Amino acid sequence: MRFANVFPSVLQLIGRTPLVELSGFDTGKCRLFAKLESQNPSGSIKDRVALSIISAAEQSGQLRAGGTIVEATAGNTGLGLAQVAALRGYHLILAIPDKMSKEKIRHLRALGADVRLTRCDVGKDHPDHYQNVARRIAEEIPEAFFADQFSNPANPQAHETTTGPEIWEQTDHAVDAVIVGAGSGGTLTGLGRYFRAVSPQTQIILADPEGSVLAPFIRTGRIGQAGEWSVEGIGQDYIPENADLSFVSRAYTISDRQSIQAARDLLLREGILAGTSSGTLLAAALHYCREQTEPKNVVTLICDSGSKYLSKIFDDNWLRERHLSERITQGNLEDLISRRHQDGAVEVTAPDENLLDAYGRMRRNAVSQLPVLDGGKLVGIIDESDILKVVEGPPEGRWSRFAAQVSTAMTAQPRVLQVDAPLSALQSFFDRDEVALIVDGDDFIGLITRIDLINHLRYTG
Repeated sequence: MRFANVFPSVLQLIGRTPLVELSGFDTGKCRLFAKLESQNPSGSIKDRVALSIISAAEQSGQLRAGGTIVEATAGNTGLGLAQVAALRGYHLILAIPDKMSKEKIRHLRALGADVRLTRCDVGKDHPDHYQNVARRIAEEIPEAFFADQFSNPANPQAHETTTGPEIWEQTDHAVDAVIVGAGSGGTLTGLGRYFRAVSPQTQIILADPEGSVLAPFIRTGRIGQAGEWSVEGIGQDYIPENADLSFVSRAYTISDRQSIQAARDLLLREGILAGTSSGTLLAAALHYCREQTEPKNVVTLICDSGSKYLSKIFDDNWLRERHLSERITQGNLEDLISRRHQDGAVEVTAPDENLLDAYGRMRRNAVSQLPVLDGGKLVGIIDESDILKVVEGPPEGRWSRFAAQVSTAMTAQPRVLQVDAPLSALQSFFDRDEVALIVDGDDFIGLITRIDLINHLRYTG
């Protein structure tokens, strides 16, 4: 028996995503609409691409039952491929740059993908670039299918045959501009082909992260030196084969800060939890809309869900560590502290807490030491080695040793550094393999590690 409105497979839920008008922003004379690609089963627009690529490979005979798929991905194409591969019985190996969010990587591994993390600091010509790593893996495995979203024609075809027609129908054939990003170039090229055929006056507008070479190329005709950017999934250090930039009418360069702020504003003003690339597209869409002198219907894409970035752009501490949030500088060592005690961002313990609880705090928060506070005053610090010295030994009595108070194992009255001390004073702490505990008078502010100092030197020049 078949029931009405019941789908036999989650793969049949790919596409046909809703279009929502954004009314919480100043869009000038324009109406701005967002196509919620985050509503696809794995949470991104790349589900369309993954299904298209695998289906085409099956039809051509490149992919046989039980075969192996290999791909280079920033995460979302990998998630789409992993979903299809799991349901159709394929083995999947993915080469992923190591800057991608841990939520994506955990999701991929939960779907059974073999994830190979690669360096994100190398260019396209380097052997450790994620695309070269994936290509090498595919060559080493007999009959492996290299999905190659960056040149596979099934990528833009997915958007030419599904995404474009959906937007056209949802806007009642009245769309003046579509804002897109480009990672592989498939969305840009597929939508460009579709709208050139049905509505040549519809503009394709590129939103590109600052540091990518794509927007500068459109403006100057030259490929410059790529920089760094935090936004995932869009932007490139070269022009992919699938990216036909001739469709682009105009390109906007958007900074990481603009992208992140736009994504966070989208959640607060519209209730839409979106990722970093969606923030880039939204920021560009708002620029475009506000520049128009006539009313226009503008469509942008919510490329994926912000649930994949909760540990990044929606984590204030992560933003502070990378100098991506607005914060008043103090002109002293407090500027180096990414997680301040006054913000509730420092995990601490108390002298009368037991060692088992202190150990649990370390484990849950992935830290190796805890400041010990009594009545708000710093009285000690305890680290893993302090706990180990107390609890190691014969099994007999181990639980009673874990029940001992933190005060019995901590380093009491640790060395501290006043907040107005010079930067050079940190080195004496690091030379002794200690973290620097920063205080203002008697008040504990936070701690500074070597990585905090490195971050400060990198982002402040």
